[in-house]
Amino acid sequence: MKRIFLFLLTNLAVMLVLSITMSVLGVGRFLTANGLDLGQLLVFSALVGFTGSIISLLMSKWMAKQSTGAQVIDPQSPRNAREAWLLDTVHQLADRAGIGRPEVAIYEGEPNAFATGAFRNDALVAVSTGLLESMNEEEVAAVLGHEVAHIANGDMITLTLIQGVVNTFVVFLARVVGYFVDRVVLKNDRDSIGIGYYVTVIACEIIFGILASVIVAWFSRRREYRADAGSAQLMGSGQPMIRALARLGGLQPGELPKSFEAAGISGGQGISALFATHPPIADRIQALQAAKAA
Repeated sequence: MKRIFLFLLTNLAVMLVLSITMSVLGVGRFLTANGLDLGQLLVFSALVGFTGSIISLLMSKWMAKQSTGAQVIDPQSPRNAREAWLLDTVHQLADRAGIGRPEVAIYEGEPNAFATGAFRNDALVAVSTGLLESMNEEEVAAVLGHEVAHIANGDMITLTLIQGVVNTFVVFLARVVGYFVDRVVLKNDRDSIGIGYYVTVIACEIIFGILASVIVAWFSRRREYRADAGSAQLMGSGQPMIRALARLGGLQPGELPKSFEAAGISGGQGISALFATHPPIADRIQALQAAKAA
């Protein structure tokens, strides 16, 4: 979840800076004497939107290492048996998935793991000390399989494309609304646009950006199910991932109690579920069990 938050935050920051800079420099002459040139505006919006998401993707490995303090294991000289096992496990999973062997890192923190990177053959898989201490080797391997599946599925690339598209519409619609407010609501009939346009554009970019994150979060939830299934395929069984998910949810491996079925890792209910990057753990376990029974 942390890698998605960092990606979205970096993307929003880059997009806002690009938008303001390009407007100040006069790049994208979509404001004309006859009104908005929607074709020019769309080109401007796509340039800002996709540049922001692509820069975020290219920075993703560096950002993840800096924000978590992850220490990359030297593949030539792991310091202990645990590091050697992690390297060997991730490399075996990557070989099965048909991707280049990613960097492997450990960071201090609560039970979690992530994978990130702009390229399938040059990615990073990091695991927390909390996860290593709270799971057995088979469960850790299942989580690592989940992260390797993210890389093999090209999830970060797809997320970048989706983010670029929604960014484009955010920038485009914010300026259309800004122009409408300036000309129609505030009745500015001067040749130049007024302060109302700029205030409205900034406000709309923030509001539309938040709404657009619902779409990105929906995709993120879908990809978690695919990565769970990918782990099951790489491990040869879905049971290790089921046990790992149960342990992450604070449960002992085994049958889920009825009281847990409505609980989600991010709250699961109400409007917060729309912004959750991960589905409820109970739903993920049920999906793996259903695939096993099919």
